[in-house]
Amino acid sequence: MHPTLNIAVTAARRAGDIITRSLDRNGRIAVQQKHMNDFVTEIDQLAEKDIIATIRRAYPTHSILAEESGRHRGDDHQWIIDPLDGTTNFIHGFPHFAISIAVQYRGQLEHAVIYDPIRQELFTATRGAGAKLNDYRIRVGQRKQLSECLMGTGFPYRSHEHLASYLRGFAMMMPQCTGIRRAGSAALDLAYVAAGRLDGFWEMDLHPWDIAAGALIIKEAGGIITDLHGGENYLKDGNVIAANAKIHKEMLTIIKPA
Repeated sequence: MHPTLNIAVTAARRAGDIITRSLDRNGRIAVQQKHMNDFVTEIDQLAEKDIIATIRRAYPTHSILAEESGRHRGDDHQWIIDPLDGTTNFIHGFPHFAISIAVQYRGQLEHAVIYDPIRQELFTATRGAGAKLNDYRIRVGQRKQLSECLMGTGFPYRSHEHLASYLRGFAMMMPQCTGIRRAGSAALDLAYVAAGRLDGFWEMDLHPWDIAAGALIIKEAGGIITDLHGGENYLKDGNVIAANAKIHKEMLTIIKPA
């Protein structure tokens, strides 16, 4: 394992321990609302502080972009951190959430970790070295027909600005595939595409920390991830479509017009 990836894995596992230890006091955890339907708990903040401390011990000069504390200036290496993707699930005791950590160098994704502390599933990737789940190689699903595919998505919950266009795309996609799942953690959904558990995923209005790790893991698993126009702007505009090459093309023709 690359030394930088090893630090990312250590940070993710430590954060996972903080999160799982808090599950038995779920109803007593302090919760704040940042925006409409967008929450943060004291556990998000504790996990993020621990992740940053782990990174700083190994790489004190690296820059950081973290969901809760924002930008920490540094050199050309940037860590992109979501300490608890799926906070609403966590608040309600719904066991589907993850820690997401990615590392960029001069704008290019180099390393990625998505860790599900409930199932103890660790998805990792290093650019050019493939993607793994708990040390076993993973590949995106190989289905060629959309009618055979199980899709994942996420509703635009923070703002209803894009709700109408999203629902048009959802209505157009639903009859074309086997089913659609909305589980509430974009990072885990992207990891599931990389592992072939979902054949495709799309969502709008995400943040870089929701996408970055999953994007590299999908690419290293042989998949394609783009924005809704088929371009590479997804970390900036927050809109993603991910699948294998054949299914991605079909998804794009359905969702882009909507």
